[in-house]
Amino acid sequence: MNKFITAIIVSFLPLSSIFSQSVAADRTMSAMVLANKHFMEKWPDVGKTIITERERPSNIWTRGTYYEGLMALYKLNPDPAYLNYAVSWGEFHKWDLRNGITTRNGDDQCCGQTYIDLYLMDPSKEERIKDIKACIDNMMATDKIDDWSWIDAIHMSMPVFARLGYIYKNNGYFERAHEMYLFSRDKHGTAGLYSAKDHLWWRDKDFDPPYAEPNGKGCYWSRGNGWVTAALVRTLEFLPEESPYRKEYLKTLRQMFRALAKVQREDGFWNVSLLDPSNFGGKEVTGTAMFTYSMAWCINKGLISRKKYLPVVNKAWNGIVTEAFHPDGFLGYVQGTGKEPKDSQPVGYDTVPNFEDFGLGCFLLAGSEMYKMN
Repeated sequence: MNKFITAIIVSFLPLSSIFSQSVAADRTMSAMVLANKHFMEKWPDVGKTIITERERPSNIWTRGTYYEGLMALYKLNPDPAYLNYAVSWGEFHKWDLRNGITTRNGDDQCCGQTYIDLYLMDPSKEERIKDIKACIDNMMATDKIDDWSWIDAIHMSMPVFARLGYIYKNNGYFERAHEMYLFSRDKHGTAGLYSAKDHLWWRDKDFDPPYAEPNGKGCYWSRGNGWVTAALVRTLEFLPEESPYRKEYLKTLRQMFRALAKVQREDGFWNVSLLDPSNFGGKEVTGTAMFTYSMAWCINKGLISRKKYLPVVNKAWNGIVTEAFHPDGFLGYVQGTGKEPKDSQPVGYDTVPNFEDFGLGCFLLAGSEMYKMN
């Protein structure tokens, strides 16, 4: 093991100043495998509750995001241990959601993305999809479309609707997700949560203008915007080619990517406050990884300019693996839970966040698309 870890460290060192070049595919895979190994060894019991300031079940959104990343890794590296870890997690929770099938909270529904992905691998296992489908069907039985009042929820829930629409060939799921998305974009807060001027999202109504950062610019939280870009690509993945909504989602992604490329740091990361580097500025992995994942996915699908955005994602991924990735697989510079730049600070190389799972999920999603690219 020591030789293996040493080999990984050595392989990364020359890249620290070569941001224009890509990390080789084998190096990317080694990083993902080691980071995931670190987590699985620390959390061998998939049902163990998560205890921070209070106790939470292990099927909350933080763990759901991790399993999104694990499934992406498994598709590239089909280690049976990965599949068993995911299936055992679903079985422990009896494929149920925190707060059951009556919940409308996107945070409760995030686990459903992996439940459904595991169902798609074995459609005979209907129990894997039963509760998440019932939950979304309960929502669709009403006219209520204002549930996603914070942008994180778009990532947690929207891709679930898309998967169900794909499986059941029912456009109603796509339509309802689109209605909810538009309500978040155009109506929540004073005039929607998406800035038509800056092409970035306010996390929720608390950050709508006139709220501003210390430098006078809008408060656009990095991870929050990462949730939106990831939600859109994970929805597009299952959206029919002929869907009338594809154009809108791609338009928003392209607008956001242009805005994000302009404020990327020289070291490849994005600050937690996208337009104000003075407000808890510094390296941060989760937002950076989600932007990398989303842009790389679009490059791999031929949806955005490879020439323009390949240097952006290479710079970001190089930054993560050279500056945040520890020799034992631990990830530094992960902002813990919160909703704005000041939360879960300080963020540093050796800082252990209050939840270690969702940051790893973001890392694995980004790495999976970078691996495909290289």
